[in-house]
Amino acid sequence: MNDNQSASGVLSAFAAFLIWGTSPIYWRALAQVGAFEIIIHRIIWSALFLSLLVMVGRSGADLKKTITTPKLMLILMGTSVLVGGNWLVYVWAVNNGRVLQASLGYYINPLVNVVLGMIFLHERLRRAQTVAVLLASLGVLNLTLRYGSIPWVSLTLAFSFGTYGLVRKMASIGPLVGLTVEMLLLSVPASLWIWYLIQTPTGNFLHFGFPTDLLLLGTGIFTATPLLLFNFGAKRITLATLGFLQYTAPTGMFLLGITLFHEPFTHAEALTFLLIWTALAIYSWDTVRIYRQRVAMGMEERRLSVKRKKMKEEGGSH
Repeated sequence: MNDNQSASGVLSAFAAFLIWGTSPIYWRALAQVGAFEIIIHRIIWSALFLSLLVMVGRSGADLKKTITTPKLMLILMGTSVLVGGNWLVYVWAVNNGRVLQASLGYYINPLVNVVLGMIFLHERLRRAQTVAVLLASLGVLNLTLRYGSIPWVSLTLAFSFGTYGLVRKMASIGPLVGLTVEMLLLSVPASLWIWYLIQTPTGNFLHFGFPTDLLLLGTGIFTATPLLLFNFGAKRITLATLGFLQYTAPTGMFLLGITLFHEPFTHAEALTFLLIWTALAIYSWDTVRIYRQRVAMGMEERRLSVKRKKMKEEGGSH
């Protein structure tokens, strides 16, 4: 991988996470629209826009193969419900003063992935991973004890997205085609519901003015653009770099929550975030350490392979 490819990959992935991190501004601009109606529009316009991208990118054959494979469709039916639920909770949280809880959810998501891997894929936790998970658990427990209720927004976002990624691993399809099928599946009930809303005064589309209509129509592009940037970048950078860049999104949400949206940030929140950040620092350090070990082992294996091949050639020449 040359320097230009690496730079373009980092910039693309960073741009994707930056868009996701600043997305509360977009959703807050639609605060007058209910979260459920926003998600319905997001599904419909995303399905149309993603379908167009599939055709332009000549992925129609992959789309057709996926749709005609019952096993894949069964998996995607499940993941479509997970991603739809994740979007709904996230938009609701943003428009109901819970941006900090949303950022906390995406901070702990990598650690939730580790736990899910241990439970469902029987992966063994390394010592550093165990410490990180315990610290994150203490952070969640701290908020629960201080406020007398579980931070359900954070946990729902983390576990729904983590489960989504886990289940999607079972389907050997690309992200673009997979998300397109998921949106097409959800667009059937969503279209029926939006048609009902348009016919009644309870709906906002075509009833609340052109700016609101434009924002609702733009949800498709707003959904697909960071996805495409992410896919482009992920192919050109290492997983370790991608792992660090992913913290851009919850950090953006966190900063917006305490500055632009003026959400309360008490000592309880501060202690919880400190525990989570410490857990992520340990987790990231361990990830980089293991990655470097594997790279070093790979280089050593290649060196030995070249050496054995050279010795064999020299032996044959005698």
